[in-house]
Amino acid sequence: MNIVMLSNTYLPHVGGVARSVESSSAWLRSHGQRVLVAAPSFAGAPEVEPDVVRVPALQRFNGSDFSVPLPMTLPLHRALERFGPDLVHSHHPFLLGDTALRVAAAFDLPIVFTHHTMYEHYTRYVPLDSPRMRRFAIELASGYADLCDLAVAPSESVAAILRDRGVRTRIEVVPTGVEIARLAAGDGRGFRIRYGIPTDGIVVGHVGRLAAEKNLRFLVTAIASHLAADSRVHAVIVGSGPEERAIFAHFRERRLLGRVHLTGVLGGPALADAYGAMDVFAFASTTETQGLVLAEAMAAGVPVVAVDAPGVREVVCDGINGRLLGAQDGASFASALSWAASPAARRELDPGVARTAARYSTDATGGRTLALYEELVRRGRRSGDSHRWSTARRRLREEWVLLSHRAQTLRHSWAPPKVIP
Repeated sequence: MNIVMLSNTYLPHVGGVARSVESSSAWLRSHGQRVLVAAPSFAGAPEVEPDVVRVPALQRFNGSDFSVPLPMTLPLHRALERFGPDLVHSHHPFLLGDTALRVAAAFDLPIVFTHHTMYEHYTRYVPLDSPRMRRFAIELASGYADLCDLAVAPSESVAAILRDRGVRTRIEVVPTGVEIARLAAGDGRGFRIRYGIPTDGIVVGHVGRLAAEKNLRFLVTAIASHLAADSRVHAVIVGSGPEERAIFAHFRERRLLGRVHLTGVLGGPALADAYGAMDVFAFASTTETQGLVLAEAMAAGVPVVAVDAPGVREVVCDGINGRLLGAQDGASFASALSWAASPAARRELDPGVARTAARYSTDATGGRTLALYEELVRRGRRSGDSHRWSTARRRLREEWVLLSHRAQTLRHSWAPPKVIP
């Protein structure tokens, strides 16, 4: 099968969606499928990338670390003609998501959409952020799902949210998978030596984009309290983003920088080494659809302390593979970190951590994805007619549907809220 994936983020950008596209495409290729990834140009991307088509993009949009791809280009269309796709998988509901709908119409193919992100939490990166803009983001993603043949939710929580928002298309839950063998093989001892962390020290870790929507102010305050209470504790924070300076400043003000290690972005073996060095993983985001890093941490054998939220509660089970806290209380969070990292707790939590990791393995999730692809392709293309005139009509119809979707989304988002007497 020939699958084309279109995503607004991809390597070398580091984030949940980029890692999801990379890991799922790698698994599919290893199981005999052909995958072509269409993604924006990013600074630092390799000059030669087999099975990747880069689309010209505006770099660092509105001060963020995202690229904004330009509309469908002739090189992309030619690459698709050479590739001969059987199915389209869109990973965003806008920009290259629009292109994905056009590709599906032009080649008369089924299209899958994965709802990776709660977009209403990211409107701060667009000009004119407002409650209406957040409503627009919700309407945009929900309406986009209904334009596709199948919507994939990374967790049951997200599937329920989509249904509550009125999505009518078929929804299936398929989490992003993790490579257990690679993550379990990390050299934690070597990582500690490189960063000057004692081999008998206690390491609390975090991996992710360092941005405000990840609830980092609460997380950093709780970690700082944990460090201040126990001189054996070190913090390893992997990632980069707009909050990096604020995080550095907070630990400096608390005079804890000597035991805080901001590594920047890590990938491949270096990321596995970082996970391997951790005794407990800390996570406070309430905006996730799955929380891929939670499954990654458990694949490395690390229990998790997290704040209860959609997309998190499916992975973290309180007292089974970590602690799941219902309230954002810094003292309780710091206490949970101390307990989860203790030898007694680790012995209690290790079996649950291993079971959770197995559930999120790439083999489990990749097999489910491939089965859904095969089902959609077996059902046949949307019309058996490949005549040029029919194709042209389908493309015109898709453009009209896109335009109508945008107009309806704007109308609903900017309409005054209904007053209930």
